[in-house]
Amino acid sequence: MKRPILVLALTLAIAVPATAAKPLELIDAFALEFVSDPQISPDGNHVIYTRNSMDIMTDRVRGRLWIIGADGKNNRPLMDDSVKASGARWSRDGKRLAYVTSGEKGNALMVRWTGSGETARIAQTDRSPGNIAWSPDGKQLAFTMFVPSSPKPFVTLPSPPKGAEWAKPARAINRVRYRADGRGYLEPGFSHVFVVPADGGRPRQITSGNYNHSGQLAWTADGNRIVFSATRKKGWELETRRSDLHAVTVSNGEISPLTNRKGPDHAPAISPDGKWVAYLGFSDQGKSYQDDELTLLRLDKSSDPKRLASSLDRNLLSCTWAGDGAGLYVQYDDHGVTRIGFVSLKKPEKIVAVATNVGGTTIGRPYASGTFSVSDKGTVAYTQTRPEYPSDLAIANRGKPARRITRVNDDLFSQRQLGHTESIRYKSSFDGREIQGWVVTPPGFDPQGRTKTSKRYPVMLEIHGGPFANYGERFSFEVQLYAAAGYIVLYTNPRGSTGYGRQFADLIDHNYPCEGDFQDMMSGLDVLIERGWADPKQQYITGGSGGGILTAWVVGKTGRFRAAVAQKPVINWHSFIGVTDAYPGIARYWFHHMPWEEPQRYLARSPISLVGKVTTPTMLLTGEDDHRTPISESEQFYQALKLRGVDTMMVRVPGASHGIVARPSRLMVKVAHVLKWFEVHR
Repeated sequence: MKRPILVLALTLAIAVPATAAKPLELIDAFALEFVSDPQISPDGNHVIYTRNSMDIMTDRVRGRLWIIGADGKNNRPLMDDSVKASGARWSRDGKRLAYVTSGEKGNALMVRWTGSGETARIAQTDRSPGNIAWSPDGKQLAFTMFVPSSPKPFVTLPSPPKGAEWAKPARAINRVRYRADGRGYLEPGFSHVFVVPADGGRPRQITSGNYNHSGQLAWTADGNRIVFSATRKKGWELETRRSDLHAVTVSNGEISPLTNRKGPDHAPAISPDGKWVAYLGFSDQGKSYQDDELTLLRLDKSSDPKRLASSLDRNLLSCTWAGDGAGLYVQYDDHGVTRIGFVSLKKPEKIVAVATNVGGTTIGRPYASGTFSVSDKGTVAYTQTRPEYPSDLAIANRGKPARRITRVNDDLFSQRQLGHTESIRYKSSFDGREIQGWVVTPPGFDPQGRTKTSKRYPVMLEIHGGPFANYGERFSFEVQLYAAAGYIVLYTNPRGSTGYGRQFADLIDHNYPCEGDFQDMMSGLDVLIERGWADPKQQYITGGSGGGILTAWVVGKTGRFRAAVAQKPVINWHSFIGVTDAYPGIARYWFHHMPWEEPQRYLARSPISLVGKVTTPTMLLTGEDDHRTPISESEQFYQALKLRGVDTMMVRVPGASHGIVARPSRLMVKVAHVLKWFEVHR
């Protein structure tokens, strides 16, 4: 899997003393690997997973299917390295795998017999199938797929003469959602549910209507219906938080609703006995952020929906039934750590710990991420991370210690010295509320041997986006590069961050950014200065998306920083509503009224309102194809600072969407510009 140059490096590392290890470098972005989408077999003996590497020639993340024994033995590629396959799912009996391949000849739904290794192409498709689900008897496969439509042209023009090169035709748009970050302008069409015989045939579309039917699919026990989530209502495009569970009859495509409440119901999972459907969602209260809750509903509707795990004041990310139907496994974030717990139907309020430190699939920054799957007997396969490594594959059982069974980055990290990560808790100067953060110190930093006269280090505050998200005890290539450059890096979960309960998130409800989150972060820096670690004369600040907003906000509130880099920020909420792809939800849930109804409130929460107070040299860094926080926002701050004579620079990343680091070279571009800007202002 590794390239020859890395194999050679590993060989050399064996002969070189451990003291020769050096800090991470930018080019190491191409040496990183990570594990994703672990799927454990029903008998719990094997795990199929995606092993992701960075292709230095194509500058892309390259994923391939691998298989490993649950005991950690016999780790190997599932198929030839040239095959691009993803989305593998076991049949109920564990004898077959369904997965999707893609290439120059298009997409295909494939089935592999696990005993013989034989494969068959079940269906060739124009678009990529997703959300594969086996029927209980193994005779059919369901999946979702985009179906393009051909709306009637708004105008009809004369045809150009043969050989003429006329300009491209105009694009007439009348949809609410007409573009999306990372995808650009959207092709007309809708996603639908399909079924196909598991031994091959023509896929048959079983949903209809101009609605999107996507996400997790769940077959009923008799195989007659498939449960899915969709917003099948008039005006659905503006209902960003409205979706209901529906069941479609496989034989005739008849669709009937299962839920009907104001809020998003999604991620359906059918109990092994076929009587219950568990799902995630909430009753919408109009807040900026609300937690997904776990709900149980009888498919025969003989009783009202029942909420489970109501004592857990956390957002639930996924749910999976135990093989015996005795309860459900759930994933959630808690104080910067992503966990897997078990909820028993007999004790629906109690959460039994199963696994912790889930995540590591967001290589750049220490965000929550990761997934898991469960065997029939309760063996859990999941992506595990620590600050010292991105996601590896781990195995857990209730009541037993987890086991990490892959180490896909050992060849790199045996030659690199990483910064040390330490969790800290402190009181916010705003209201005394406890805030959690993490400090990453440069390689070789010795906190025990420090005195009042010891050298102080430059300190960098790195702010997470969202703002309803969280950082935690997870690997971060960007933060490690900053530490390798000699910075103490502080990242925190200020008020509004998830994983600390509803009350903590509600502190910025319709009030972001605010004085509270500003003081939460400044108080963390003060702790490091008081320790004698951080140099008060060399403080720096950066962050992306929501963190970019806060960076631009902070430099308008204080002049304590030597330099700042605001990555993909919102600068003016009023203009932002008119350019972002997320405008229906932002306007409805982050403000009480539309921009033209309360322009002063939009301005008061905009960094542009503070630009007259900015003295900090500030760089703006944004992808030119960003549709979430378009570069026009960065341009406003850049040009305002230019008019004021404040030192500034705008970095435009060609071809990059909001997820700038989706390509390894752009991760290097991002970090290199941050470090150079700070170096110039040391």
